[in-house]
Amino acid sequence: MEKTVKFKGNGSLTRQIWKSRDIYFLLLPGVIWYVIFAYIPMYGLSLAFKTYKASLGIFGSPWIGLENFVYVFRDPAFMESVWKTLWINAGRIVFQFPVPIILALLLNEIRLGRYKKTLQTIYTFPHFLSWVIVASIMINVLNSGGMVNGIIKLLGFNTINFLGSTDTFLPLLYITENWKSSGWFMIIYMAAISGIDTEQYESAQLDGATRLQQMWYITLPGIKSTIVVMLILSVGNLMNMGFDQIFNISNAATARAGEILDMYIYRITFQSAADFSFSSAVSLFRSIVNFALLLFADRVCKWLGSEGLFPSPRKKVRG
Repeated sequence: MEKTVKFKGNGSLTRQIWKSRDIYFLLLPGVIWYVIFAYIPMYGLSLAFKTYKASLGIFGSPWIGLENFVYVFRDPAFMESVWKTLWINAGRIVFQFPVPIILALLLNEIRLGRYKKTLQTIYTFPHFLSWVIVASIMINVLNSGGMVNGIIKLLGFNTINFLGSTDTFLPLLYITENWKSSGWFMIIYMAAISGIDTEQYESAQLDGATRLQQMWYITLPGIKSTIVVMLILSVGNLMNMGFDQIFNISNAATARAGEILDMYIYRITFQSAADFSFSSAVSLFRSIVNFALLLFADRVCKWLGSEGLFPSPRKKVRG
């Protein structure tokens, strides 16, 4: 005898959820994690509108409205850090975003499976190194007595102050970030490429298309939606990229060149008299700007004819 399950409310939606209950059960731990560690702590942003007193805690601290934001926008160092963040991270999109796409396209053209997997492992491995280790490698290789300057001396040239020059600071950021994370993001594009119908390549070969033409007219259009999504997410993360890297790579000589917004928040929170209300106001401003940039990037991508992150409402066609 079959057991009948009765649903209340929206029968169609409830029935679909019940049919897919195994999937929702698998999602449950992730949802719980986000609720506990991402959504509940959002109440801490209320500190941006309070004067934090440790004896009273977050809930008991008095409300002061927008006073913290008034102090934030009066600080010249804050505005300088905002423009520095936008400048550095806009450069990341220009010099770093295309690199994993190019790597994925080139790696896809390799037909030897073992060699392809070896290269993929080599490119991916640096992602699992912390910036502490990467910064240590850089210091040992690029300092005045390091390997690179040793080679420069042997060639008869003057040594270069790689780590203490503001002129070389940005190129080092982009080069090291490409070395560390390009292989990881390449995996995303490789997965998108694997979903392209192989019959398209077979038809192109029959029509006499070269490998370059197949890459340009089949592979790139096939991963266009993935590229658009990754670009939108990168633009939406523009205000808080690179803290771990800059914190470990910068020094007293390059501190001003690397004073991004996260470094500014760190400095006012931990390197001076701690003002958690002030730093919360700066963090809230950063989150609002990131959200605005995300919506702007999504709108631009839709204007250029792409799908975007948020689906547009479908127009009703009269029959």
